[in-house]
Amino acid sequence: MTSFGVARSEKEGSQDSFAVKSWGETVIAVVADGAGTARHGREASSRIVQSLVSNYEARPKTWSPEKALTELTTSINRTLYRESLSLHDAPEMVSTLAVAVIEGDKLYGVNVGDSRVYVSRAGKLTQLSQDHIHEGDAMKHVLTRAIGLGPEVEPHCFQMDLADGDVALLCSDGVSNVLGDEMLRTKLGHHASARSIVTTAREQATPETLDDISAVVVDMPALGKLRAVSELPLNIPETLNKGDIIDGFTLVKPFQHSERVWLATRDGQRFTLKFAPVDARDNEQVLNQFVKEAWNATRLHAEFFVEAFVPENATTRCYAMEFVEAPSLKMLLRSRRLGVDEAVALGKFLLNASQYLLRLDLVHGDIKPENILVPAGYNTLNFKLIDLGSATEIFSVTSRAGTASYLAPERFHEAPVCECTEVYAIGATLYQSLTGVLPYGEIERFQTPQFGPVKIPSRLNPNIPPWLDSLLLRAVSSDPAMRYKNYSELLFDLSHPEKVAPYHPRAISQQRTLLFYKTSFYILLTALIALLLGIILH
Repeated sequence: MTSFGVARSEKEGSQDSFAVKSWGETVIAVVADGAGTARHGREASSRIVQSLVSNYEARPKTWSPEKALTELTTSINRTLYRESLSLHDAPEMVSTLAVAVIEGDKLYGVNVGDSRVYVSRAGKLTQLSQDHIHEGDAMKHVLTRAIGLGPEVEPHCFQMDLADGDVALLCSDGVSNVLGDEMLRTKLGHHASARSIVTTAREQATPETLDDISAVVVDMPALGKLRAVSELPLNIPETLNKGDIIDGFTLVKPFQHSERVWLATRDGQRFTLKFAPVDARDNEQVLNQFVKEAWNATRLHAEFFVEAFVPENATTRCYAMEFVEAPSLKMLLRSRRLGVDEAVALGKFLLNASQYLLRLDLVHGDIKPENILVPAGYNTLNFKLIDLGSATEIFSVTSRAGTASYLAPERFHEAPVCECTEVYAIGATLYQSLTGVLPYGEIERFQTPQFGPVKIPSRLNPNIPPWLDSLLLRAVSSDPAMRYKNYSELLFDLSHPEKVAPYHPRAISQQRTLLFYKTSFYILLTALIALLLGIILH
């Protein structure tokens, strides 16, 4: 489940509200768009979303989903309409509504107005909601139904049987008025996140179509199976030994970095087997983290990652990955540094892999040489990104999760993980690959380090050209304001060396020093003038 929204104008704020929540076998997603002509549309949309999410969970158990949604919708409509008449003598608290509830393998929903609900299946896009707007171009944005517009409202009800692989989208008209069905079909066919859909709509909006933009996406690769997998009474072995046969795999040897990751064979093929930690037996949080890791690993089908799967009819909590006969980048760097062309290729690989994860609203969270495999091709190096144990939703983590030496400085002060912090990890990896050292040296896990000036990379490796010096220094800047904000910015510079702007951290420091002295001068001058005026007046 992903959700995201942006306002048409930062100064005015968005009139959209949205939420998505899950519990047990149920997911509820809601999008409401406060009517632009109503002075209190923002309050209306917010209250509608909060009311539906909280009250649906507490609904009478004898109510069907359709009855519950209908009753709750008509109730909040009456409340907002009567309150608006009482306070404003007119229906000012007006909003559209789109809500979808997923229970098991069925979707139930209602909508009022022109906020929409779609389901994507096998390349086909179906709109389940109904637009309540006047026909004809001159009136196409005028609502015929809305919450709070009249004393009674008739919501449009719908339901649909779901299948594995379906994707549901709820959105305000800021999305649907900009992105046509074909674009939405393509985006959802690639399992795009809400952030990706909203960002694309914002980029393609014209001055005439720009509006508040909101979306909620519920991706359902396997209906109910994730929860079912987490509840299976699977064995978590306390010890693992060479020769053990587990779910058809024969354990050969553990990998050096972990006793829970093993080389295994099955039917003459080699695989990597990763087992849940022993702590997962009694610690629900540890168990959930492993289930989530396995889930992420098995749904990433791209050249950047090793293929992963959960063994069929498993009796043990583990997942398998294709075995790649290759050293890690960490091992390779013990024997030599990367050449400039190799480092550029590595940077492009990491950025493309990170952009793939971002489409699922994920970040890797622990990019470092140890988590990069380097299969050798003919006269070239190839790469694979491994270990998704730290993979998480973007902006969801504010802890020091990851490896300290590759954490962006702001991560030590509870800044959330984001593209900018991942750019730092990529920059630190490239810096180390080219120079043999980390930009700020080795950092211990529980240390809160001081980040001083970074040595110019070409002074450690004279083969590094000036443009790459600037790129690396900007990527590992301790000041997030000076660092690349997005993967796309860094990827563009890697691909266009001739357009890389010089980076002069000392000049920046001098500018700040000059600004400090200028500010101090004017403060002292103001104080002196005030003192002189005081003497004259007395």
